[in-house]
Amino acid sequence: MNLHQLRFVQEVARRGLNLTLAAKALHTSQPGVSKSILELEAELGIDIFVRHGKRIKALTEPGQEVLKTVEIIMRELGNLRRIGEQYTAEDSGTLSIATTHTQARYVLPAPISRLRAEFPKVNVSLHQGNPNQVARMLIDETAEIGIATESLADYSELVTLPCYEWQHMLVMPEDHPLVLKKQISLADLAAYPLITYHPTFTGRTKIDAAFHAAKLHPRIALEAIDSDVIKTYVASGMGVGILAEMAIRDEMSMPTKPLQIRPAGHLFGKNITRIAFKRGAYLRNFVYSFAMALAPDLSKSDIDKALA
Repeated sequence: MNLHQLRFVQEVARRGLNLTLAAKALHTSQPGVSKSILELEAELGIDIFVRHGKRIKALTEPGQEVLKTVEIIMRELGNLRRIGEQYTAEDSGTLSIATTHTQARYVLPAPISRLRAEFPKVNVSLHQGNPNQVARMLIDETAEIGIATESLADYSELVTLPCYEWQHMLVMPEDHPLVLKKQISLADLAAYPLITYHPTFTGRTKIDAAFHAAKLHPRIALEAIDSDVIKTYVASGMGVGILAEMAIRDEMSMPTKPLQIRPAGHLFGKNITRIAFKRGAYLRNFVYSFAMALAPDLSKSDIDKALA
């Protein structure tokens, strides 16, 4: 038994039982992956995978137990590497962050700048995706820390902690009829075309749930993952924008505002952005520092307690 065999089993499972994709990810040959797994099965005396000809179709029952143990072994190997880096590299290395576009564009610049000032030898690798992709990058150890509003808490492999709270904002051109309304309702919004986020991003589920609960059918004229795109189309007169609070802060601080802005927390409720780590991961000093810069209410002991 060797680590290559365990890594091959793990990667085949991660790649949807596709040997070709697993071999490509591991920079080796498909026959080599297949042969190594067969040798491991022979040594253990069990079938890890159900096969149909040369194709792998599923994990066997004992294979599911093997995979659980393999995941623990590979996670602890990663922890061993990070422990070595912690004590030999003098707070240098790479911090890999998985997050959504909104967090990367509007929230992370300041905490990343503080991290670089405190740890000048640390480089940052920023991976962007939707919330489910962020979770998967943490589970696959592509990233050490994840930041998103949606989905992270749904994964048992992850530990998540609240980072900050925010609300949606309504954004309109100056001449839009709703600008004159003192209190805008869901029914008011449903009467006009709306521009907001794609369903998997930035609290969109809260928006849809609010309209559904009120038995209203909003007219979504345009969906996007980029807040700047939403603002551009609002400015063109296409409709009313529903944006994340952090994406509109610059406009809110302007003495003359190019767009009219109204808080919408009373319509869609509050959202909580969360930070996440893979369960059981060993965190280096600069990972703790970055997490606490993102969420000042968190302490190192809070994070350790959650990970434990």
